[in-house]
Amino acid sequence: MRPVIFVNLALAAIVLLACSPTEPVAEPRQSTARTPAEPIEDPVVARVGDTFIHQSDVIAEALAQRAIGNGETLLPNDPFFEQIAEELVDQRLLAMEARRRGLENNPVARERLAIAEERILGNVLLETVIDEAVTEDAITRVYNEQASLSGRSDEVRARHIQVETREEIDAVVAQLESGADFAELAVLYSEDLATQMQGGDLGFFSRQSVLPAFSSVAFSLSVGEVSEPFESPSGWHVMRVDSRRAAETPELAEVRPGIVRFLTFEQIENLVRSLRETTEIERFEWVDPELDRETDGTPEPDTPEAVE
Repeated sequence: MRPVIFVNLALAAIVLLACSPTEPVAEPRQSTARTPAEPIEDPVVARVGDTFIHQSDVIAEALAQRAIGNGETLLPNDPFFEQIAEELVDQRLLAMEARRRGLENNPVARERLAIAEERILGNVLLETVIDEAVTEDAITRVYNEQASLSGRSDEVRARHIQVETREEIDAVVAQLESGADFAELAVLYSEDLATQMQGGDLGFFSRQSVLPAFSSVAFSLSVGEVSEPFESPSGWHVMRVDSRRAAETPELAEVRPGIVRFLTFEQIENLVRSLRETTEIERFEWVDPELDRETDGTPEPDTPEAVE
């Protein structure tokens, strides 16, 4: 059963972090020699010598720099578009000069280019797998699954009063039993600054969106019922449920970006796991030779004593 991504998408992000030991680095872009008319729907932004920089180059660089997200675009009238275009001009100039000097054959350059090629090929593989898997049918299927799960749950709207000790909450409960207004007591006594001035109103919430200490109490009460005092990491509480409703299912358009991210992370996780399971991998521990000599028990050579 899939997790209910309508409520919490944070878990999906862990997948991507687990697959990437370091922050992604913007990839070096290759010099292109397309003519300004190729293609018409990808207009030229700048000509540098005999090469051209296209609008798609700027958008790709914006993606690499995390300036925009997947599926987003950058319009030419955006100031950041101009900034990236100028950066690409400078980058193209430097690359052209490096080639003029024959630096692409430098051993250091060849090693770095090989590393960059591996990263680029890996990213192209991921993009290919994701494009094949994250389809409209897949998005609709996940949405329907989540809508089905969401439809079986409900939400409650409750108020609470939070104080520090059991004695204080018992005193509040005594006033409630004497007919005092719950919201007024929350304003007077509650130490929860986020809800105090709203009369302790927590708004509508589901079981999954609050601490277990709150959800177990809230969903055991009838509408209008006041709880027994209970404790949480924040202190002592008393709660009253004001209303209950079926959980609302958001429209597909509202949650579509989240579903796309979820499916993307899922594909990355599945691909990397499959490759690790089917490929022999051996890790070696690197030992500092200097440190090894200090700890291997070999006695240091005797130092000759000073001759008097």
